[in-house]
Amino acid sequence: MTDTLQTRTGFSFTVRPASPDDGEALTEFFEHVSRDDLRFRFLSAVHHVSEGQIDAMTHADHVGYEDFVAKSLTGDAIIANATLAIDQSLSTAEVAISIHSDFKGKGIGWTLLDYVARYVKSRGIKTLHSIESRDNHATIELEREMGFKATSYEGDATLVKLEAQLQD
Repeated sequence: MTDTLQTRTGFSFTVRPASPDDGEALTEFFEHVSRDDLRFRFLSAVHHVSEGQIDAMTHADHVGYEDFVAKSLTGDAIIANATLAIDQSLSTAEVAISIHSDFKGKGIGWTLLDYVARYVKSRGIKTLHSIESRDNHATIELEREMGFKATSYEGDATLVKLEAQLQD
């Protein structure tokens, strides 16, 4: 299933679940994500995404874990990635998104997060959240604009939990 999306800026791209064939492209993609954005995505000082992490992204079980890759309409390179971890009760999902440095500022993050929110809602999941570094001001603001509510993250004052209720 591949969907074509268009951002508020008019930029179009495709998005689909990651497959085992995407390993090399995801490895290359993460080489083009800034160090700060890698730190925000993995909430640690990651300089290189490991083979094990890439393997997990490309071998999702499609029940408790899903991973999406986005590509521009004019190339084969991955320009964004979204990962979902879904709890065992299938009522809450956590999302993490990364954008290729050359494609930031085009509205891809907003559009991809909206796509993921609609996807989890269609699966009957009621709550979507993310855990962000308090330093990740742009993402926190984007999620607040989309209706996510920010709360303290228990046990770590450097993090904030943003949560959206998806029921009608």
